[in-house]
Amino acid sequence: MARIYYTLCILALLPWAVLHLLWRARRQPQYLRHWNERFGYLGAAPTVPTLWIHPVSVGETRAAQPLVAALRRRYPGHRILFSHMTPTGRQTSIDLFGDAVLRCYLPYDTPWAMRRFLRHYRPDVGLIMETELWPNLIAACRALDVPLLLVNARLSAKSARRYARFPALTREALDALRGVSAIGADDAQRLQALGAANVAVFGSLKFDIEPPVAQLQVGTEFRRRCGARPIFLCASTREGEEALILDAWRSQAGGGALLVLVPRHPQRFAAVAALAAAKGYQVCRRSEDGTVPADANVWIGDSMGEMFAYYAAADVAFVGGSLLDFGSQNLIEPCSVGTPVLIGPSTFNFPDAARAALNCGAAVAVASAEELVTAAATLLADAARREAMSAAGKQFTAHHRGATARNLALLEKFIPAGR
Repeated sequence: MARIYYTLCILALLPWAVLHLLWRARRQPQYLRHWNERFGYLGAAPTVPTLWIHPVSVGETRAAQPLVAALRRRYPGHRILFSHMTPTGRQTSIDLFGDAVLRCYLPYDTPWAMRRFLRHYRPDVGLIMETELWPNLIAACRALDVPLLLVNARLSAKSARRYARFPALTREALDALRGVSAIGADDAQRLQALGAANVAVFGSLKFDIEPPVAQLQVGTEFRRRCGARPIFLCASTREGEEALILDAWRSQAGGGALLVLVPRHPQRFAAVAALAAAKGYQVCRRSEDGTVPADANVWIGDSMGEMFAYYAAADVAFVGGSLLDFGSQNLIEPCSVGTPVLIGPSTFNFPDAARAALNCGAAVAVASAEELVTAAATLLADAARREAMSAAGKQFTAHHRGATARNLALLEKFIPAGR
């Protein structure tokens, strides 16, 4: 009954979903493309066995990289299908994998659209990245005998409370999963409390991502464009954080360091550039594709797919989403290239990684924009401290690798022999 009521709600919301796509398309025209897929009407069906991965958006798509590489080596006769929810996630899979994988939007969660999706692609196994529970999708997988696993699963206390408001629906969905690999023990406990069975703690796939050599080379080029001055990067910032940082940075603007802002969402690139200019900064943008002028004191990273390059170019990096209550973006990436990390108080998306990075000296915690700027200035003036944090970051990421192999061993139990 819980799923019946849920389905009725989904049906009632479909007109709003269409209006939402139109609204989002004002800033991102990509939302107008591939509408048919969102209702279960798909392109040509694959002619070879398929392994299906559902990474919702950008972060989950990037996290899947080491697993995709392992699956392609282990199952060369299969095609890998990515299903996305956002244009930025879809574009990320294009940038990372090109034509090596299939891709589509996951349909809205109606029973018939999900059955059409599964019958069209006929995957041997499905992998939901992190935590994205769609009850009708999960029910359709069970009905059509498609093994479905939740991998790289994380569940914050806040998200757990939200799922707990619908106990029958959540328990039914989690119970239908054939396996769950959680990032940490706290994630596993929350999932089990909500009804998940067969839960194992495998760590995060994000530790297994090797910084791409091409990105490191782009980072060297960024460094050349910016000149000899120190670089303080604020990466994957969320709405509201840039204003706080720009106001606090004013006290350091005359110190010669370059402030680099890379907003998390591309539709905000222009707005953040305008904000910095309105606050009196001399602004330059990555898209201008030239040397950063000596009088520019803010550089806007308005590009996608170059985060490793920005981290490699920086002397110190702040990981956005942590200054305000967004839960932090991925702090593993800067650690992996040896960039000292500053992180705010909101880390519920990466609690274990944040705690471990702080404990080993790879990261420093700050409580406000003023503390952030003070800590950044202190580190920019202390080469020995930066070198120690850099070494700690690389050691931290190396120590936590191995999730890919553990997840691959789990998947092998569900993929038919000889396929």
